[in-house]
Amino acid sequence: MKLRDYVIRRLLLLIPVLLGVSVLLFALTRLAGDPATLYITERMTDRQVEQIREKYGFNQPIWIQYEKWFVGALGGDLGVSKSFGNRPVTEAIIQKFPATFELTVASLSIAIFIGIPLGVSSAKRRDRPVDHATRIFALAGVSIPIFWLGILLQFLFYYELRWLPFGGRFDSTSANPVYFSVPTRTYFYTIDSLLALNGAAFFDAIVHLILPAIALSYASTAVITRLMRSSMLEVLGAEYIKTARAKGLSEKVVVRKHAVRNALIPTTTVIGLSFGGLLGGAILTETIFNWPGLGKWSADAILGADRAAILGFTLLAAVVYVVVNLIVDLMYAYLDPRIRLE
Repeated sequence: MKLRDYVIRRLLLLIPVLLGVSVLLFALTRLAGDPATLYITERMTDRQVEQIREKYGFNQPIWIQYEKWFVGALGGDLGVSKSFGNRPVTEAIIQKFPATFELTVASLSIAIFIGIPLGVSSAKRRDRPVDHATRIFALAGVSIPIFWLGILLQFLFYYELRWLPFGGRFDSTSANPVYFSVPTRTYFYTIDSLLALNGAAFFDAIVHLILPAIALSYASTAVITRLMRSSMLEVLGAEYIKTARAKGLSEKVVVRKHAVRNALIPTTTVIGLSFGGLLGGAILTETIFNWPGLGKWSADAILGADRAAILGFTLLAAVVYVVVNLIVDLMYAYLDPRIRLE
């Protein structure tokens, strides 16, 4: 199957997936309680309460409510978010998605550039001190709660050493916050500062990314390291690796050209799923570091029973997972030409 046809088919499969997710989520939000309670105050009369239900269609059957919501969602109207100042959910996603995306890319970059070399090095030096230290590092990464790690990093690097900021996306406490002079074009602070040729704002955005990115990346780094190590051990014992060595190829060529590429195939799956998980599940990290992204917004929405925001956030997370899985499948074909896209 041609790559174009495969991509089109997978994108078409996105429609029933999102339809099923939207039906399930909408039903759960309605089963969780009366959505009209968000708009009702203690001083309202029974007549006013009934007008609220009629205005928002809460007095209609649930399938009619879903139909109206779904038709609006197709046009980009996901409702109004109470946790975003009674503004549209779509506007909230547009403004908050860049913050979460920046944090996710930074975290996954750390995980990839540390986890893959660490896993390769550990496999090459099996049962040596480097291998033992790497396994302890990886075990700690999957064991340490992310909220504890975040608080520990804040205590060490902000409170004790005063090296890095406590949280947020830029310094808003100084007399002249550097980012305020940067025009908001994309809501990506790093990109906006580069477009404005403002080096101070770019540096400030990077500095604020360091602590939350490290905290968010540790668990992914540990998983990638462990999987890369086990994949490398399996590949290094394969017959074609022994043949490559028998031909007189150097160990460096054998590892880089033959072993690492094949070991990356299962690791790619974890990297893809990690990206989807980080993008949709950075709630604790964003809350701890006061990072104004989708995670913190969704946490506020949950606490405030903001059903429209919860629906919009979860639907976006579903889209991200499906698209990431498609990219992972395409990466499979690149890493191993024997894999056929069907």
